[in-house]
Amino acid sequence: MSAALEQLSSSKMFDGFNLRFRHQSATLGCAMTFSIYMPPSPASNIPVLYWLSGLTCNDENFIMKSGAQRAAAAHGIALVVPDTSPRGLNIEGESDSYDFGVGAGFYLNATNEKWKIWRMYDYVVKELPKVSVSAFAPIANPINCPWGQKAFSNYLGSTKSDWEEYDATCLIKKNNNVSTPILIDQGDADKFLAEQQLLPRNFEEACKAVGAPLILRMQPGYDHSYYFIATFVDDHIAHHAQFLKSA
Repeated sequence: MSAALEQLSSSKMFDGFNLRFRHQSATLGCAMTFSIYMPPSPASNIPVLYWLSGLTCNDENFIMKSGAQRAAAAHGIALVVPDTSPRGLNIEGESDSYDFGVGAGFYLNATNEKWKIWRMYDYVVKELPKVSVSAFAPIANPINCPWGQKAFSNYLGSTKSDWEEYDATCLIKKNNNVSTPILIDQGDADKFLAEQQLLPRNFEEACKAVGAPLILRMQPGYDHSYYFIATFVDDHIAHHAQFLKSA
């Protein structure tokens, strides 16, 4: 990062520290915040796990609500949590709805002229680095759900082949070299599952088609809340730790 980091807060937790920073993003043209959990007594080459939050969140939701720090401290893994979108650019309509605009950046590089500064993919991948994958109730096939269609048509335009570059189900179909298992937990009482917004079975079928190893766990009675995430987050930290430490 070219701009200096401004530390906003530091709180000790499980003998490590929750840290929050702000910096001027050259990619997005605005100030951005992100949170880090640093485990106790970090090694010189500490494994890093990036958490990408969903709609309506910022960089603090996961850090404050998930309880992931306990397992991160035990496994010696740092957690990095970026914000979900640029803020304060004052683009017309950016705050009109919860599922598009501020708080809903979809981690893509927008190509429609009005939204071109929204380059969350470049920000997370290039400006803020990457290894194994897991997810809680992800939007697994956005080109086929209302949330994704709304976001992609506005950010990327009407060419659906462009949408596929940010759709996990489409991407896995093009890649038959996935060897690291993907872990997905999905609550079966999640209202967005019933509304056909998440479509995990589409992703499951795509993984089967290319032989990509997937562990899809349908969790009985769990919804879309942080109570669900906190219940299973230790499993996900352990899942990443086995691959991060062998990389």
